[in-house]
Amino acid sequence: MKKTGYLHDNRYLLHDTGPYHPEMAERLTAVYDGIKAAGLLDKLILVPAARADIKWIEAVHDPKYIRRFEEVCLSGNRTFDYPDNQMCVDTYETAFLAVGGILDVARRIMEGELDNAFCAVRPPGHHAEYNQAMGFCYFNNVAIAARYLQTEFGIQRVGIVDFDVHHGNGTQHLFEKDPTVFYYSIHQHPSFAFPGTGREFEAGVDIGAGFTKNSPVLPGQGDDIYRKLLQSDLLPAFERFKPEVILVSTGFDGHQSDDMSDVSLTTEGYSWIMETIMQLGRQYADGRVISVLEGGYCLEKLGELAANHVRILLEG
Repeated sequence: MKKTGYLHDNRYLLHDTGPYHPEMAERLTAVYDGIKAAGLLDKLILVPAARADIKWIEAVHDPKYIRRFEEVCLSGNRTFDYPDNQMCVDTYETAFLAVGGILDVARRIMEGELDNAFCAVRPPGHHAEYNQAMGFCYFNNVAIAARYLQTEFGIQRVGIVDFDVHHGNGTQHLFEKDPTVFYYSIHQHPSFAFPGTGREFEAGVDIGAGFTKNSPVLPGQGDDIYRKLLQSDLLPAFERFKPEVILVSTGFDGHQSDDMSDVSLTTEGYSWIMETIMQLGRQYADGRVISVLEGGYCLEKLGELAANHVRILLEG
């Protein structure tokens, strides 16, 4: 049994997106309840949220954007940049707690206190760009964690695996010129899904060429195509890159029960994806895998999917 951290804090529920918004606080409650019902809570090491130092957020985001986010939030506005980015007066602080909790988890893993972790945070992050909020995301949690690991612990090669059903445009754009971070995403084809990016020919820019890999999936496809693409695209890419730490943008919104996509992954398919990532973690990263929650909006399935996810982390 591995020393698996579980980043959980009720303060993440303070980010109020209003009625009928899919990225609701109940998502984290469903995750917690599912893990508890599966009898796994006592096997995990609970990690509370911590507020991030702004310098780590400024390592990824424009300082002017950060100030604008704070001003808009504290002024009482309910939206930021786009109508789907719903917020409240607590959203800015909650976003700092999401980043800070993940960075604390990363520190604990690098110092040997934890082997791996699941970070159940809100708001999510992978759509957030350098100076723009998108797709319910304000700070790019995973991108900030990558820079933190490189700066604080001298990690030279960070691998990011993003299996949220929507392409992580923010993460890709932040690292597309960077050969020290390999970004891999498998997602619904951009012709049929938000945000319309993540085509196969998007492979990095300048010295970052070859360090981005996208595997688009057509509507209606599921487990079989995910197996095929991960084996043909992700495995050889990481064999060449050899990441020292693997960060995972974990989205459960490709499940066949989730209305936010037309992809048809099963519960077993999700387990296979995570088992494959853990295999890569053992092979190249000394088991250092940090999973960060992105999407997943079917409350009836989230608990089961999260429980299976952390069970695989515990098994290492």
